[in-house]
Amino acid sequence: MKNRYSIIACALLLAGMTLSACGSSDAGTDTGVTTDVGEINTDVTTDVGEITADVTTDTGDVSTDAGVDDGAAVGDEAGGNAAGNTDGNVTEASDSGSRTDRVASADDMVTPEEVVEEGMEPIYADSIKDGIYDVTVDSSSSMFRIESCQLTVADGEMRAVMMMGGTGYQYLYMGTAEEAAAAGEADYISFEEDEEGKHTFEIPVEALDAGIDCAAFSCKKEMWYDRVLCFRADSLPVCAIAEGVMETVESLGLSDGEYTVEVTLEGGSGKAGISSPAQLIVENGQAYAVIIWSSPNYDYMKVDDVQYDLANEELGLAGNSAFKLPVSAFDWKIAVKADTTAMSEPHEIDYTLYFDSSTIQ
Repeated sequence: MKNRYSIIACALLLAGMTLSACGSSDAGTDTGVTTDVGEINTDVTTDVGEITADVTTDTGDVSTDAGVDDGAAVGDEAGGNAAGNTDGNVTEASDSGSRTDRVASADDMVTPEEVVEEGMEPIYADSIKDGIYDVTVDSSSSMFRIESCQLTVADGEMRAVMMMGGTGYQYLYMGTAEEAAAAGEADYISFEEDEEGKHTFEIPVEALDAGIDCAAFSCKKEMWYDRVLCFRADSLPVCAIAEGVMETVESLGLSDGEYTVEVTLEGGSGKAGISSPAQLIVENGQAYAVIIWSSPNYDYMKVDDVQYDLANEELGLAGNSAFKLPVSAFDWKIAVKADTTAMSEPHEIDYTLYFDSSTIQ
């Protein structure tokens, strides 16, 4: 290529020298030179054209390759925004397509569990006294574990602060995963991080003992997952329940004396049981129930975090574990704990007791 340019340059220089020597008065020479220069120019144009064509072709190939790479990069970025960003900067068409991609399918999730038990009825804020209470939250997914939760009831509304068992979720949305994917970031609930690095989410609670849709956005998977939560009313202390929601000794008009009442036990593995009907004792306006287990392996029980030790000697009962527990409410599941010594180490187990006022005799 260099040799070709050198020859052309020399030819042009020679032609210029010839023109200068001959002058414009010699028409024939001028014509000849013009012809020569024209030919030289034609060759140069042709050569440069070929060179330009080659460069254009090469540049076109490079541009095409670069376009593919840039396109892929843009596609990945758009996918990243669609999955992890909620600022709505993608186009409507892209956003619409990405919303489907951002919703976990049934195949992406562990089998959900039922959290609302048979017989549960929604309990709203007007049935709970204003205050702050520890509450148990059941989750439909073992991948969405709540370590602890505080329920705040005030001015006819309930809100819960949930301490999570991990740090894998970036946002929550009160609704389904599809609704979350279609919503804007302003509707998402972000986590707060405490001094120990634990994540907490504060969410509104419409009702206790009811299934509440709560979509969770996975940081790792960049997808919304359907979750259902149930805030258990039976985990609240009886003193938190508003008057008129449940029956009491006073509302039932029970005088001091001894009665019997049907009692239902729920919780644990289901292997242990209690005697029913149970003896009901009313002393100075306070009701007590004698709870006799089907096992001798319980050494204490708790009601509202107050411990009650074995009452076998007091009650004159031998054999299986027996306790005398206060009954603050009827027709309401009362949360209790029972410590069993049947395991390798003593272990507290959560139960509920339900005293049916219609069976009192």
